[in-house]
Amino acid sequence: MTSQPHQTYIASYLAAEQKSAEVTDWAARIGWLVGLVLFVALVYWLMREGWKWRGTLQGDLPELPVVPEEPGEAKLTLTGRYHGSTTAGQWLDRIVAHGLGTRSKVELTLTEAGLDVVRPGATDFFVPLSQVREVRLDKGIAGKVLTEGGLLVITWAHGDRLIDSGFRSDHAAEHTEWVDTLNHLTDKSTDTEGAR
Repeated sequence: MTSQPHQTYIASYLAAEQKSAEVTDWAARIGWLVGLVLFVALVYWLMREGWKWRGTLQGDLPELPVVPEEPGEAKLTLTGRYHGSTTAGQWLDRIVAHGLGTRSKVELTLTEAGLDVVRPGATDFFVPLSQVREVRLDKGIAGKVLTEGGLLVITWAHGDRLIDSGFRSDHAAEHTEWVDTLNHLTDKSTDTEGAR
């Protein structure tokens, strides 16, 4: 025969077990999930509108130059990533007009005429050699920060603006050759223009 205290213990144990097993409030969980999805959608929409507004503000930027029919032979080539363009000297002021803000893979070719920037899936453009102002190694451009010297930055004139465009080669050791060659070519073109 089972003792009274033992039955009381079992009854209190079962009552405690029933009390601790909480029922999941699915309505509250679904409400939180829907709220989170709506918040993320709102943030994405605001970012997209900001991007479009920036493009509207930069509407005075002229169309990008295209490759001339006879650009000359290739002096250097590079494959890698195009990380975007900014107003020169202001590495956070991204330029989005004409697709310059779109990151992409890139095939960069230096010819006698200038820089041919071929971007699969994005707008290609051309930078005439006469418009290149400076080439340097840097560590960052809007939205991308790398190690010191990990980014090839080309400063060029377009319309009444100076633009910094950032590239990273698949082989970072190529960056120094690009800097030396382009700065040498731009120094020569400046000397030629000054002699006129």
